[in-house]
Amino acid sequence: MKCDYFIFIPAYNVANTLASVLQKISDEVWSQSIVLVVDDGSVDDTRGTFENYAAKLDSEKKSRLRYMRFEPNHGYGAVVKRGIFEGLRSGAKYVACLHGDGQYPADKLDEFFDYLKTHEVALVQGSRRLVRGGARAGKMPLYKRVGGSFLTIVENLFFRQKLTDRHSGFIVYAEFFLKTVHFEKLSPSFDIDLELISIADAHDFKLAELPIPTRYAGEKSNLNVIIYGIRVLRQVVRRRFSSQIKN
Repeated sequence: MKCDYFIFIPAYNVANTLASVLQKISDEVWSQSIVLVVDDGSVDDTRGTFENYAAKLDSEKKSRLRYMRFEPNHGYGAVVKRGIFEGLRSGAKYVACLHGDGQYPADKLDEFFDYLKTHEVALVQGSRRLVRGGARAGKMPLYKRVGGSFLTIVENLFFRQKLTDRHSGFIVYAEFFLKTVHFEKLSPSFDIDLELISIADAHDFKLAELPIPTRYAGEKSNLNVIIYGIRVLRQVVRRRFSSQIKN
């Protein structure tokens, strides 16, 4: 099936939010997309939620929806790598990562895809900090606001292109950039998003960001913030002592 867009959805224990995320994808985006849910070994009824949602779709949308399950849990990086691999295999020009927990705005995908169509950039990242006070208003926990701001300040000292929110997982990629990446070398963990941004920056691909709302509702995070912070700083050290991040 021909598609312009490919959307992959990392899904781990998202039985309560997955249907809402899928419902917020606009009909316009659905008509041009393949949507893949990657269930990373969930122990709740994520699969049942997917099947119930799919059963209610019309034939056109149902033909564009896919499901894949990892067993056991492989980790976020493995999900991203597989999602991007499937996106490239589909022939889509643009590949989006949309988390299944509802923190990122599916209804913004139209804007992000339109931006990529009219700008020669490697990727567009959603920023929760372009609008002043947005992260706090959206109830982002204090430790994440402080930690994310600190890491972003440090990273911006060493990377060519300056961004306001380097730790948002809402990213839409252009095919031409993804085809240059050797994914087998990338992290199996949460810092894979940063690795991809670092590679694009190091190889002089243009980056962009657009504002997105911050949405937190007491969800349990699967991210170990200390380990993640160490991984981020490791990326910065690699950038500092190498004229170019080797991909």
